Amino acid sequence: MNPVAIRLLNQQLVAPQFSDAAEVVRHMGAMQAQEYRMMRWAVEMRTRKPSAKAFKEAFDSGRIIRLHLMRGTWQLVSAEDYWTLIDLCAPKAIAVTRGWMHSNKINIPEKEHRTINDILAQTAADKGSVTKEDFVQALAERDIQMDAHRLSYHIRMAEMSGTICSGELLPMKATYSLTADKVKRPEKMDRDEALMLFTRKYFQSHQPATLEDFVWWSGLNIGDCRRGIALLGNAIHSEKWRGMEFYFTDECRTRGFRKGKYLLIPPYDEYLIGYKSRDVVLSAEHTHRAHNNRGIFQPIIAHDGIICGNWAPFKSDGQMQFFDAREDEAAMQSAWQAYQQYLVQ
Repeated sequence: MNPVAIRLLNQQLVAPQFSDAAEVVRHMGAMQAQEYRMMRWAVEMRTRKPSAKAFKEAFDSGRIIRLHLMRGTWQLVSAEDYWTLIDLCAPKAIAVTRGWMHSNKINIPEKEHRTINDILAQTAADKGSVTKEDFVQALAERDIQMDAHRLSYHIRMAEMSGTICSGELLPMKATYSLTADKVKRPEKMDRDEALMLFTRKYFQSHQPATLEDFVWWSGLNIGDCRRGIALLGNAIHSEKWRGMEFYFTDECRTRGFRKGKYLLIPPYDEYLIGYKSRDVVLSAEHTHRAHNNRGIFQPIIAHDGIICGNWAPFKSDGQMQFFDAREDEAAMQSAWQAYQQYLVQ
């Protein structure tokens, strides 16, 4: 098997199948969205015709939602999957976040949590789409002073409880809306059904991937991840590669890969952050060029799926730098032009 080509195809990074940003997010299940500006390119580069305007429309209409969820970090999810993932993933994510609070010596009593949560919800309901500064003002009007770190935990907990979610997409600054006004709650899924759906979405979009990859990405415990795979039954199978067991769904894409393509991949993209087995596409000697041990991921360049350089999305010329000699000026310029065209579409 060629795991690099298969990942490119199923991640929609080559021969994309979707025209709409929300369809991409729905296919992926969840997408890391740490970098507010570059999360847009992460989605749109997986569409047939990338467009910054198209992403904004899908985001502002509420078809794509950004929130803190899996592993307590930023994610993009589809409105269709929002409540299912809240029910499935939020309990573990909240526990992880409380652990971070404890390590930072921050204790939020239950009474404070309820009071602040209600203020955040009322502020979002009154204004429709609010910034963190709006929350600060609303608290000040009630004679509540709070440092930014403590408030950020309150906002995060409100997101993971389903109280608030993303609001209007601004150029640089995150906003929040009342979830009840933006995402309709469907009939609640049985937990096994939700786990099976979550597992299928991960493997259909990240295959081939290992159990350890799924545990890392999902933030769930290993028992839940094993059960999710078992629930898929005959719809998933495994193959060994370099001594590791990789899983595939029966709908795995294996055709459509063509050599010679460069990809300008944003920081925190699913192509790397979605796995523990990153050595499939990234040489160990170059790992530090792509991410560090503190969870900071850099913009990267891939050639035929292999990570070979870095780029600067906000520089006029992209400032491409290669640590693996794969330079092809025409192909690189084609990738850069595609990114530039996305910005104005």
